[in-house]
Amino acid sequence: MSEEYDLVTIGAGSGGVRASRLSAGQYGAKVAVIELPFGLVSSDEVGGAGGTCVIRGCVPKKLMVYASEFSEAFDDAEGFGWSKVKPSVDIKKFLARKAKEIERLNGVYGQILDKAGVECIEGRGIVLDPHTVEVRASDGSVRQLKTKNILIATGGRAVKPPIDGAELAITSDEALVLDDVPEGGTIAIVGAGYIAVEFAGIFSGLGYKVHLVIRGEQPLRGFDEELRQLVGTNLGKRGVDVHLKTSPTKLEKNADGGIDLHYEVPKKGGGKKEKNGEKEEEEKEKGMISCHKVLFATGRKPNTRGIGLEDAGVQLDEKSKAVKVDEYSHTNVPSIWSIGDCTDRLNLTPVALMEGRALAATLFGGKPTAPDYENVPSAVFCQPPLGTVGLTEAEAVEKLAGDIDVYVSKFKPMKNTLSGRDERTFMKMLVHVPTDRVIGCHMVGPEAAEIVQGLGIALKCNATKAQFDSCVGVHPSAAEEWVTMTSATRRIKGEGKQLEPTTHKCGGNKAHD
Repeated sequence: MSEEYDLVTIGAGSGGVRASRLSAGQYGAKVAVIELPFGLVSSDEVGGAGGTCVIRGCVPKKLMVYASEFSEAFDDAEGFGWSKVKPSVDIKKFLARKAKEIERLNGVYGQILDKAGVECIEGRGIVLDPHTVEVRASDGSVRQLKTKNILIATGGRAVKPPIDGAELAITSDEALVLDDVPEGGTIAIVGAGYIAVEFAGIFSGLGYKVHLVIRGEQPLRGFDEELRQLVGTNLGKRGVDVHLKTSPTKLEKNADGGIDLHYEVPKKGGGKKEKNGEKEEEEKEKGMISCHKVLFATGRKPNTRGIGLEDAGVQLDEKSKAVKVDEYSHTNVPSIWSIGDCTDRLNLTPVALMEGRALAATLFGGKPTAPDYENVPSAVFCQPPLGTVGLTEAEAVEKLAGDIDVYVSKFKPMKNTLSGRDERTFMKMLVHVPTDRVIGCHMVGPEAAEIVQGLGIALKCNATKAQFDSCVGVHPSAAEEWVTMTSATRRIKGEGKQLEPTTHKCGGNKAHD
């Protein structure tokens, strides 16, 4: 039996839920959402309402960050007169409580959809043609849905590099439920992105010995260079053994029941040698890390395979297999749309929410709306955390013309004056001199994520340095430093285009005229 919908969404993650509930609850569309059965570790048969963020991403990760930070708090307390204590963590007890909270949130997402009038269907969604979606349930039953529009919101999946023994490693999915490493055991993390850096801090704080293996010269490629360096330094101060310019070559089981991670690093004092008589290659030397677990935090790819997109004529990126969309999240097939990580635009949960809201307005609100990706604030929950919004120093030089003033402030947080912790807060502000606009704010330090949210509003409103300076600071706080930076640390020259004058009005989603 065929059924007629205005919209069928495949994927009940952040973006899919937002687009679906607004389309139904706010605009009155008939909507169905298809999602796999709930589970903490994803697979071709396991998913759950809430998606990566709620079940195996942002939310459980942040709960693990909280858990790991207590070891720091116990250490710091001694500087404030508290007796020294040596508590231990019951990792199984913590993970059980975390799992219960994630299961509760999964239920909340189902309730949100139900309250908005969205039909929730459990199973695997397959696009048969531009107006037909087939649902394959775990019990073997099959159902076909006819619809005017299809939304692909299937997110992304963690991937492993193609090296020998990769099957022995875990991904971030399994890391969030990891409970079989002995107290004080060793975990090797391969990767340089925010997931790798965050898990390095988490596992170190929980009492494990952590090795962070990075191919490049610093963690967090794409972030401001000075912040990258500071994050790497802080990892080392917190007991993480950071291996830079290190390339894993293979994993092997060892006699102790653990894993040997083999790697190559540039040879000390070595030069370059010819390879096949054509190309020079840096000389390498080999090494090995013996550990209980290896976590590959080496990236994620769009979850677009096996759901019928190619058969329906939807164009995918050749390399990443991301769904190709225009500025309104429209694919090349008139009835098919896509949002979130499966489009590989800006892979952040709040961005998927923005895309979902814009899509609902475009499809059913009579107001074609393009998501606005300018000045999106974000955070890395390393310890202490990193917060950032706007252009990095390198991006400012590349994209803008004219002088750019760089304001830098480094100081010891007040708490550290008594705790004795050897970490400093770092703040950097970039100002485009010809327009006086603040074009970038970057921070590593306590509460950086909370502080950068407010800075994001300021940058969306095209705030100037003069307006920052006119704001009275909250004292005593680290945040007040953002409105008391009076002297530029250095001035650099932009090599890009001239920044357009503004009327200092806050931005938002861009509506089509």
